[in-house]
This record gives sequence, C-alpha cells and structure tokens, in this order.
Amino acid sequence: MIERCSNRVQNLAHFLTRNARRWPERPALVWGNRTWSWQDLDQRVSALCAALTTDLGITKGDRILVQAQNSNQMVEIMLAAFRLGAIWVPCNFRQAPGETAYAAEKSKANLFLCDADYAAQADAVKTACPDIAGVITIGESAFGQSYETLIAKHAGTSIGNANVDHNDPCWYFFTSGSTGRPKAVVLTHGQIGFVTVNYMADLLPGTSETDASLVIAPLSHGAGLQLIAQLSCGAAHILMPQGGFKPSDAFRLIEEHKISNMFTVPTIVKRLVEDPAVDEFDHSSLRHLIYAGAPMYREDQKQALEKLGPVLVQYYGLGEVTGNITVLRPSEHSMEDGPHTRTGTCGVERTGIEISIQDDTGKVLGPLETGEVCVVGSAVCSGYLDDDGANQKSFRNGWFRTGDIGHMDEARYLYLTGRASDMYISGGSNVYPKEVEEILLTHPAISEVAILGIPDPQWGEVGLAVCVAEPGNQPDSAVLSDFLKDKITRYKMPARYLFIEEMPTSAYGKITKKLVREYLTEKGLL
Repeated sequence: MIERCSNRVQNLAHFLTRNARRWPERPALVWGNRTWSWQDLDQRVSALCAALTTDLGITKGDRILVQAQNSNQMVEIMLAAFRLGAIWVPCNFRQAPGETAYAAEKSKANLFLCDADYAAQADAVKTACPDIAGVITIGESAFGQSYETLIAKHAGTSIGNANVDHNDPCWYFFTSGSTGRPKAVVLTHGQIGFVTVNYMADLLPGTSETDASLVIAPLSHGAGLQLIAQLSCGAAHILMPQGGFKPSDAFRLIEEHKISNMFTVPTIVKRLVEDPAVDEFDHSSLRHLIYAGAPMYREDQKQALEKLGPVLVQYYGLGEVTGNITVLRPSEHSMEDGPHTRTGTCGVERTGIEISIQDDTGKVLGPLETGEVCVVGSAVCSGYLDDDGANQKSFRNGWFRTGDIGHMDEARYLYLTGRASDMYISGGSNVYPKEVEEILLTHPAISEVAILGIPDPQWGEVGLAVCVAEPGNQPDSAVLSDFLKDKITRYKMPARYLFIEEMPTSAYGKITKKLVREYLTEKGLL
C-alpha cells in the first residue's frame, strides 16, 4: 500500500518556477523603463532567498515584515518568503512607526525590509523586537543593509521551493482595524492555492500569458492577491509610478501596454472615469476592471459603464475570507434600472463558497430576511493570530461571521445593507445608512456622502449626512430633505447635513465611517 501525505500542497512560489521555465523571456514585471522577464524575476528571488538564509538565518516559518511602496522588490520579497516557506507580513506603506512596531510585535517578526525613507519605522521595529535578525532597505540607507547589494552578492544562486502543507502560513494579513487595533489574519498556502483557482475562474476568465495587469492598489492588500492569482497564468504586471495616483498615468499605461485587467477600489474608479484622460487614451484592451473593498454607488456604476463599457467586475469579501465571497460579472452590470437588473446586489456566491444569512442566535434566515452575512468554504482563513477571543467571536457553528448585514433574494444574489458597526438606532428603529446614501448620491449636487449616527436627546440617535458637493454646488439641508421625503421612511432621514471639501479615505482608498468620524472629531465638527 502506498502511503500519501494528504496535507502536502504546492508552494505558491512554484508558479514562478514554472513561469521561468515555460516563458523565460516573456515580461513578468514592468516598472517605468525597466522590464523583468520571468527568468529575471526567478533569479532575483533565488538570490534574495540565498541572502536571507545565508546572511540572516531566515528559515521556514520565520516572519518577514515588510513596509514598502509598490516596486519590483516588493514582489520579490513576497515570492522569496513563499519560496522559503517563511511568512510574508506586509504593512501599508503609509503606516506610522508605532503601527509598524505593533505589527512587528504581533507577528514576532524575524526580519524587517523597508524603503530607505523609513528610518523611524526601523527604529520602532528594533525596539519592539530587539532580537530581530536585521534590517534590509530598498535603497541606500545608514540604518540597514542594502537590498541590491545582497542581491548582487548572491546572484546566480539557485534555491528550490520549500515543501509546504495545506495549513502552513504564508501571509499574515492585517485587518484595517475598523474597531480596535488591527488583527492578524493567518492565510495559508493551501487556502491561497484554492483562491487562485477561484479568482481566475470567477473574476478573470480567459486571462493568459499574453495579458497584462495594471497594479494600482498597494501590493500589501488586495492587489497582492490579484498578482498571486495571475502568477498561475503568467500575465505581466505593470506597476504605476510612485508619488501619488494620477488617472492620466493609468490611462497612458493602459494604452501603451494594452492592459486587459486591473484591481482597485470604487473611489479610484470614480476618479478614473471623471478625469479627462478617460477620453484621451485608448482603453479598448480593458476586459476586466475589478473593484472591491467598499460599495460602489449606483450612479458611479452607471458613469463607469458609460465611459469604459461592460468591463466592471465586483467582488465582495474580507481579508478573513481572502476577498472571496461573491462576484458580480460584467454581464450582470447594467446601465438600465429595472426589475431584472438587481440594482444594489454585490453578486452571487463564488465557486466553492456558501453564504447564509443568520440572526443573532445563529438561526439561518430565509430569502429577503435581513441578518448577518456568514460564510463557509476553502477560502476562509484558519483564524486570527494569537487571538482566541476574536476567533471565538468570529466563528460560530463552523460559519465565519463577517459582521456585515444583508439579505439574499430567491436566486441567492446578495444585497448588503451595511456593516453591523455602521448601524444606529433612532427612536427604537435600526437604521442602516447605505440605503439612504445610495439615494442621496442620485442628487446632482452630491458627489460623496457618509451618514453617521450621532447622539440625540429625543430619539437616542439621529443621522448626520457628511457630504462632498459637486463643484459649484452646495444645496441646503431643506432641499436635500425635500429630495428624500418621498423616497425613504421618515425615521431614516438624516437630521443634519454637513459639507466638507474632501472625504477622508483609508490608506487603501476606502471611505470608512470610522475615518469620517475621526476626521470630524479632529476638526471640531462633531
């Protein structure tokens, strides 16, 4: 009888090994005027692996903390961690030193790699983890070893991929921390291996080595997952210039490289289609514009469809489920509103995922009944790192509890009402702001809106609508109240309106109620 280890899975870095053999000269990464072929990338990743093991003693299971802007080095570090069986721990490049120190301490980091500008972060990490093996900097610095010097030292070394099991961690994904401090989600080789297959089947069907993907969002987050997924087919990745997002740069690269897909958040999609560059460059190569991370309001969807054509792909997910809950395909996005367009849905279950809507006791609810969105499937994480309390709260009867509120229709299309934490109670009635925000955004003078619950002596809480006006417009509260009065129940109507110049966003471009509330408090407006 042949014995078989049932837990052994492919190391995610095998995609790189295979691509270097299959398409050695095809482009893997393009950044500015530099191009790295699959063979180039494979060789640089091996050289980095040699440096990490030989010079710094990094082995399987060690944690590699990274804080860097998108670059070829950021991609190489991720793949080197996978190849060694180590754990990639990326931080958002905008994090403050204290936040990076927290990530280092939480992950028990063994090594820190960062851009050369982050001396303060490096000092904070060394204080939090005094036994750390060292600091490597992308660019020359006075406080760490040079990344490129280490690559040159070990150039030509060949390193194989470590053997890994399904549950071997490969990525500690830090949540955005909408409540309390960020939690570290444990993502594994087997889990992301499943998500890769799902991602290509459900979100990017037909993508091949002849395609190119534009990297807009930070690789430390959802863009990193999109890159890993496309390693499986050998598509090239084109990195945006550093120094702030410019729609004209994006459209120039789309035309130059015949970009077929990209991933971003709704606020960036809005900026893209409102910029004059959308009419100045050829974007006919674009087949899939994936957006996620926050709701895209209906009026913004329509504008994007008008400017870009039927290319929108929505997915709904969380880091804990590797972004892998629902999909709304291009054919399901429509310019027309009507009974068959399912306006407001975020799509149907992804392949291999099951959704249920549950009440507070865990009872599964029926179609059109509102409750908490819960999921099971191979994309669900193995839990939070060293956080029994969070694990106990987030998992119930085998289901992962998302904390999002919504319902499904008879055909299992999911509609999100909002985050449980966004809800407020006015006069004893639950109010989920998303419904009201959607309606306000149809007013021609409103560009963006976020509704918060604020204390009220009579009703307990009432809604405060924080708005950004379209240029040259700022309607008064009476006009907006009159606009809403026949469209929603009275208790859901905002009691106050506040206009600000620009909506605060997270480091990943998302508008969150937490950030809006913090901004208003800081400015003395709340």
